[in-house]
Amino acid sequence: MKKFTHIILLSAFVLLTVSCTNKSDVKNKQTNKNSSNDMKAINKKDLAVTHQNLKEKYEELSPKVIQPGEGYLEYPYLIPAGFYKQMWDWDGFFMGNYFVSKGKPEYLKFWALNLIKGIDEEGYVSGCATTKGPRPIFGKFAMKPFLSQGVYLASKGLEDFEWAKPYYEDIKRVITYREKTQQDKTTGLFFWDIAMQSGADNNPGLNYFMEDKRSFLAPDASTWQYKEYLAQSALAKKLGYNADATIYLEKAIKLKKAINLLLWSKEDKIYYTIDRETGDFYKRISYSSFLPLLAGIASQDNGKSMINMYLLDEKHMKAKYGFRTLSAQDPDYNNKNIIVPFSNWQGPVWPIANYIYSIGLKNYGYDKDAAWLGKTLGDLLLEDINKHNTMHENYNADTGKALAPSDDHVDENGDIVGFISWNLCVENILDGVVNDKWMLLEIN
Repeated sequence: MKKFTHIILLSAFVLLTVSCTNKSDVKNKQTNKNSSNDMKAINKKDLAVTHQNLKEKYEELSPKVIQPGEGYLEYPYLIPAGFYKQMWDWDGFFMGNYFVSKGKPEYLKFWALNLIKGIDEEGYVSGCATTKGPRPIFGKFAMKPFLSQGVYLASKGLEDFEWAKPYYEDIKRVITYREKTQQDKTTGLFFWDIAMQSGADNNPGLNYFMEDKRSFLAPDASTWQYKEYLAQSALAKKLGYNADATIYLEKAIKLKKAINLLLWSKEDKIYYTIDRETGDFYKRISYSSFLPLLAGIASQDNGKSMINMYLLDEKHMKAKYGFRTLSAQDPDYNNKNIIVPFSNWQGPVWPIANYIYSIGLKNYGYDKDAAWLGKTLGDLLLEDINKHNTMHENYNADTGKALAPSDDHVDENGDIVGFISWNLCVENILDGVVNDKWMLLEIN
């Protein structure tokens, strides 16, 4: 791998920075002012009403994602109800955590057990499974770094960690496999095989065509793996494997340092992906840039600079109907209705991306902006539910129009199939801002 052109001296990582007032500072202040103006129209009562209405709707819709155990999937499993019938890694992770917040942690445990069954001798486990077995698509399509987190968070909800003990070595093997296949040996950072594996299907900050063989050291891949190390360390400690607990904690600390050292642009105040072939920043401001905020990887100052300059700026990520998945300044920005061969992460508002953004907002003290987001998305989804009795994967950031799956995808009764999955987590945003009951996916 070529030497990183944007790093002059690794030994000079700790630099003295001087704060000064410039055009960027003025812009940040104006962004905060605009954000404060948005809050004036939102009060606690309005938020509570939206939360209650969405909660009632979700009580009716959420059972649709639960399927009884069948065939290869021995335990009840979670599907993105509507368009998809398979069990997917991160859909199940987020839906499972939604059920944890509802006092039903067993569904996250079942998700983990169904995945653990598919771990092979190498530690590979498919990111998708059906009643007939693992579904290897787009190559081997290894699951995302969620298994250790899911096992830990399910165990925490159950107040029982012992159930995981027989599977502990299998879970470790999954981490080892990912280190062998998706960790860059020079930097210690992680990468996706293709963008489809990341979940952000056609993210311009990554490669998303099979014929494109480039790979990128990615903020989202590295952040999820950082949290996976933390979870494995915490799980090891709970199960009495103290030496492992220390090893995985040290891995987490080392990876966090690498993320801040290599993926953070001091000049642009944001995390970028890095082209592994050239070692250069790939300067696309996308959903994946903001993942480190979910894990508190950025310092408070850096996190706030990034939020002010990009997430809350209407010229970049903030839109009328939520936060975009790609900066409006990007040449590929669009709100096209796409679901085949991949879903569109090049601009539309995705509820799951916005849930992830909400955790970043909470971590860096932007409670009012999180409230705006909860109200905005809550009302958007309620309108969709009232019209279609279901929801969609994503929405036009500028008009609020429901996008994929489009209305021509209908069931045997002629009703649109819709999509119910991680959009359930929008209720968790509102539960946070209304009742201070946040689902932050914390590992402690």
